[in-house]
Amino acid sequence: MKRWARRYVIAAALSLAALVPLTASGAGDIDELSDVLLLDDVIKVLRVEGLRYGEGLNEDLLSGTGGRYFSDKVERIYDPEAMLSVLEASLEKRLTPEETRAALDFFGSDAGRRILQLEISARVAMVDPAVDELADAIYAEAVADENARVDAIMNFIEINDLNERNVTGALSSNYHFFNGLVEGGSHRMSEAEILDEVWSQEDAIRADTLIWLQSFLYMAYGPLSDSEMQDYLDFSETEAGQALNGALFDGFDAMYREIYFALGLSVAEALQSSEL
Repeated sequence: MKRWARRYVIAAALSLAALVPLTASGAGDIDELSDVLLLDDVIKVLRVEGLRYGEGLNEDLLSGTGGRYFSDKVERIYDPEAMLSVLEASLEKRLTPEETRAALDFFGSDAGRRILQLEISARVAMVDPAVDELADAIYAEAVADENARVDAIMNFIEINDLNERNVTGALSSNYHFFNGLVEGGSHRMSEAEILDEVWSQEDAIRADTLIWLQSFLYMAYGPLSDSEMQDYLDFSETEAGQALNGALFDGFDAMYREIYFALGLSVAEALQSSEL
């Protein structure tokens, strides 16, 4: 089954129904939260995945003719500072001071830091397709063995609405990619045609995303004790956990809308250049 290019779930912050705050958090608190959530490390992983996705676009859509010029454009599109700025802006806009402090307290604890590190390590490992497939096999075995952690993983996915949020984000990004192709002049598609193309992928994306989420989270949380896993589930159900989840998903949605539109434009430009 094809692995889709983008996943939101990368750190606990991303694994965590958003609440619209009455007052925004201070910039200093957001800087601290960004550091605690290891967002710099998150962006590094997403950039590696993005550059690999750019290589796939070059092979699949440009028949390998993009060259250094196209790869340089992809590298500029996945600008770490710009990506981090969008995420932090969403946190500052969406979180109240109380929610920010609760998130800092949880993820600043020993258990919280361990969770973040485990998630990032698993995400880095699963960049390798062989590890990705192995994680699928390990999860399938756990299901067959009726491992109790499987229920916890499914509960975690449901509490945080991870599958639907990821599917919605993927469809939105694909929509903006096609808009970039059209804006760049390489494709002629009406709005209705773009929507038809995007929605035709929904079932496959939903099924693949759920499989990936289950395998990734089972791999990441394997070392956690049952009590640590329960504490994480409990935090996820709090107002602060839900608000953080919503703020980060909003940030990643905004970030990837920009990225995928720019990728579409770059592919269109490369296609037109090759025709000259």
